[in-house]
Amino acid sequence: MEISPVAEKFISLWGEMGSHWGVNRSVAQMHALFYLSPGPLNAEEIAASLGVARSNVSASLRELEGWGLIRPIHVRGDRRQHYEAIQDVWEMFRVILEERKRREINPSVAVLRECLAEAQNANPPDRHTAARMKHALEFFEVILPLYDELRYLPGGPFGRLIKLHKGIRALADKARGRPSVSQAPGDKPRSNEPPLGL
Repeated sequence: MEISPVAEKFISLWGEMGSHWGVNRSVAQMHALFYLSPGPLNAEEIAASLGVARSNVSASLRELEGWGLIRPIHVRGDRRQHYEAIQDVWEMFRVILEERKRREINPSVAVLRECLAEAQNANPPDRHTAARMKHALEFFEVILPLYDELRYLPGGPFGRLIKLHKGIRALADKARGRPSVSQAPGDKPRSNEPPLGL
């Protein structure tokens, strides 16, 4: 796959973003290449496009498969293994969030529960520490079920929900005389309508 300058810029950005999130830069760049690709890719095409070693490509493919972001497919007339990525951006981020929850948040909540039980059962009980931990655990016990409800929404309804929230936020900001999310500070309001009194 030939990479244009703008595609190269996007791939570089995706790699940088991935490294901030704790994902190997090469893995993130390969994911960006898959996302931009109009069709399935094989390991040789990936290595040539990104200028990385074939061994690095193999390791990164395993990582992306483990995250559920790519899947192997058969290309008729070609014996090499090809892969394709999730193309729907809502589904892609849902998969990433779900995997991060499974790998990071769920184990952390389990340890937090253990710590709370130990603090409560200590002799003498550490009431202050237990109270702080209980508040932290209550936060996760509210947020995680909410996340579980939202993650099953299809991309379309979830996208509309986000846009609805953005519209409500813009109305509230307008009523308070603040710049809206899409309005830069110092810009004049786009409408002369009076505030709605929110």
